[in-house]
Amino acid sequence: VEFAKRPEVTIQTMGKVHNPSGEGVRAVSSQVQTKANKIKEKAMAPPPVKEIFETKVKEEGTSRRNITRKKSGTNEGKFDSRNKKQGGHGKGKWDDLMDGSMDEFVEPLNENDPLYDETEEGRYILSGGGSLDPTGIYKEGKAVYGPMLTLPEFKIRLVESIREYFDSADSDEVIRSLEELRCRTFHKEVIKKAISLSLDEGPRERELVSRLLTSLHPTPLNEQDMEAGFDHLLNSIDDLTIDCPDAKTMVGSFLARAVVDEVLPPAFLSQQNNERPGDVVVERAVSLLSREHCTARLERVWGPGDGRPVAELKQVLDQLLKEYLLSRELDEAALCVRELNAAHFHHELVKRGVSHAMEELDPKEALDAIVALFAFLVNNAIISEYQVAKGLSRLHKLLPDLTLDIPSAPELLADFEAMARESDCLPKARASEY
Repeated sequence: VEFAKRPEVTIQTMGKVHNPSGEGVRAVSSQVQTKANKIKEKAMAPPPVKEIFETKVKEEGTSRRNITRKKSGTNEGKFDSRNKKQGGHGKGKWDDLMDGSMDEFVEPLNENDPLYDETEEGRYILSGGGSLDPTGIYKEGKAVYGPMLTLPEFKIRLVESIREYFDSADSDEVIRSLEELRCRTFHKEVIKKAISLSLDEGPRERELVSRLLTSLHPTPLNEQDMEAGFDHLLNSIDDLTIDCPDAKTMVGSFLARAVVDEVLPPAFLSQQNNERPGDVVVERAVSLLSREHCTARLERVWGPGDGRPVAELKQVLDQLLKEYLLSRELDEAALCVRELNAAHFHHELVKRGVSHAMEELDPKEALDAIVALFAFLVNNAIISEYQVAKGLSRLHKLLPDLTLDIPSAPELLADFEAMARESDCLPKARASEY
């Protein structure tokens, strides 16, 4: 019956049948409203309270802090860090008993005690080998065993002494320095270091080293030290050759000179020849000792530039000039002049060269050769123009004496000056003065 009372639902009446006015209908559904309330509650809720841990400050008033987590319960302050693995099951961790800070002080033994050892008191140095005799006194009543310095320290002090010796040529000062160092174990280093330093220097320094080895023998360097030092030098000859290509030839000359000076016994070369068959250094030394008049020759093994007197230098210059006038080899003459290592004495070369040329059968041709030699030496910076000018000035002063022996000396000297100017052997500012 109620259904019959209801009006018919047609297209025109749709939307007007149930609640045409829309009264009482919510604009938002209940589900959406529930979600909005939950978001609002979360926004209005207070922030969560974080747990605050107490900290312990190591020093009050400073910025350094040792933050320690507070332990609750009965284990507070009883945490044992030794049980912590710290990586590798604690293998890299030092134990408190191993740091030595808690060791008890041990009273020194009495000198009357049978077990008393003087090395247990005070400062002392242990040596890996050598004599066990005390090498000196570090403090009063306390003996020192072994070298006073380490090997690197000894080498530094030794280099300073040798370089000073190159300037002063005082071998007694080197001996005093070695005695003050008190490093008898390292005495073999003296031979190697002295010879290796002289390889980079000139003939004068090599001659000084040969004389130094003679002064050091037999004290403070005995025969065993000398043999050990030269053996050490031969073992490192390959390294020396890298810096000095002529090292093998020079070391062979040092060996032969040491045998002549009675620093090394001849049996040392025989022993080294057996141990090092075909060694160039040992063969060089044996060949030098096998020559005729080897003793006199080896005394001048380092050439004319070894610091010999002026009279001997003049003899060497005469031999050099006579050989050049016969052979006319510029390279060989230049090498001999360079080996003289006497730059301050080159004016004597000019004076003697012109004098020898004037005495030849064909003086003009000889003067041409002498001018060619001086021009070659000046162009290669072996002698300076001022040394040529100084030699020419000395010739002008000696011209009256030269005229007595050579009547044509003034004309020949004038020709030499003209050729020297053309070859640029004289300083340009002073060429017009002669």
